[in-house]
Amino acid sequence: MPIRETAPSGAPIWFDLTTSDTSRMSDFYAEVFGWTYEVTGEEFGRYVMFQHQGQDVAGLMGKPSPEMPDAWNIYLQSDDSAASAKKVQAAGGTVIMEPMDVQDLGTFFFAQDTSGAFVGVWEPKKHKGTQIWDEAGAPFWVEMHATDYPAAIEFYKNVFDWDTQVTGDSDDFRYTMQIAGGEPVAGIMDATFLPPGVPANWHFYLGCDDVDATVAAIEKNGGTVNMRPEDTPFGRLAGVADPGGAGFMLSSLSDWKAR
Repeated sequence: MPIRETAPSGAPIWFDLTTSDTSRMSDFYAEVFGWTYEVTGEEFGRYVMFQHQGQDVAGLMGKPSPEMPDAWNIYLQSDDSAASAKKVQAAGGTVIMEPMDVQDLGTFFFAQDTSGAFVGVWEPKKHKGTQIWDEAGAPFWVEMHATDYPAAIEFYKNVFDWDTQVTGDSDDFRYTMQIAGGEPVAGIMDATFLPPGVPANWHFYLGCDDVDATVAAIEKNGGTVNMRPEDTPFGRLAGVADPGGAGFMLSSLSDWKAR
């Protein structure tokens, strides 16, 4: 079971869901992925902590306003959240929520990059982020679909000091990976295929031993399928959403990140 104490600088470190039905979504992810969960006290806004195989994997919280859609948030690691917020602004992005301490657990803020995608930033203290990776039911990959691909790459290089590697540069497939410690940890895809009006966005993949069986479990428990399972050069993939409409991807546990 791959355990990561904390994320490399600038890499994905945490995931949480904002939802209008915290009880139902807690039970949904527990049923489909085998996650256990604990509801924290009022001092933490009754934030839900998910664990998988005894390790922190993700969180869940109620939406701050009802008109917001249910959505998963992706957080990138920062050694200094205040400095990262200044870099966001210097690079042309927008700080949506200023850095805020969560007692002694860490500091976070939300930003919007130059291509319009929303991203969270977490400076870890006692809470080190997602600790289990590359297992069935755990995060497997994190990816941004960029409507302005060159601008997105420059933004994340400037703000988070990404080391990058181009893995696709054709009209059909343009893709850049973030490399940390010699390993790929996140990707940016040229997403000119997105329909007009659909903004750039971050999303993540959960690993599956059996993508088709997981899709069936999602549908059985009230979720929906946005992309039916299909075989690709990067493994068997599917796009799904929970009963609240928050989308995410599923991936077979292949070696596609090494390609």
